[in-house]
Amino acid sequence: MSVVERLSEPESPPASAAPCDEAAAARSWQIRSRQLLEEHLQRVRGQDLHVFAYGSLIWRPDFDYEAHTLARVQGYHRALRMRSRVYRGTPELPGLVLALLSGGSCTGLVYRIGARRAEAVLRQVWEREMVTGAYQPRWLRCHPCQGSRSSSHPTLSALGFTLSRHSPNCSDVLDDAQMLSVLRHARGRAGSSMEYLERTVLSLRQHGLRDRELERLYALALKTGLGTALR
Repeated sequence: MSVVERLSEPESPPASAAPCDEAAAARSWQIRSRQLLEEHLQRVRGQDLHVFAYGSLIWRPDFDYEAHTLARVQGYHRALRMRSRVYRGTPELPGLVLALLSGGSCTGLVYRIGARRAEAVLRQVWEREMVTGAYQPRWLRCHPCQGSRSSSHPTLSALGFTLSRHSPNCSDVLDDAQMLSVLRHARGRAGSSMEYLERTVLSLRQHGLRDRELERLYALALKTGLGTALR
């Protein structure tokens, strides 16, 4: 696994778990993860793979692809609600990264990977996103945005990574003061939560996308003196 893959969210179970429980849960998840991966591999064998990107996969996909298109998913929305205890924070001060939560809609990128490389890329993405089982992989119905090269297709089925609202990795809704405290102080191996937010907002803008809530948080953070000089 590459350094970049090792520095990908999600990355750790809740810090409160006992060591023996953690080990048992990790073993159980490894078995289940292999089963799930095989199910998904069977689905893409001999076919193109489509992957839906809504956060860091937009600005750091880590794999080659034939094409990408803007597309909207109904029934899920992008939210800065995934706790990060290693790469954007610590067990004592968890950071926050993005997840797809139920409700609303989300516009992002759909990457197309040709059939010849589909299985290899699926394994790579799986290692990155499914390390601990915090995410729930789903085949999402993606509607290409009007004007995109794939807009003639009514829908695309793309693999996306969602988060249950009942997951211990899902943060409560934070008020602005709490969110600013996380953005100001939470920092892990891959950098700060503020940097993660900033990279996402700027990458979305490059594709002509504006996420209203992320833009609001980003403007609020800049107003209070936060920022990472990425602009």
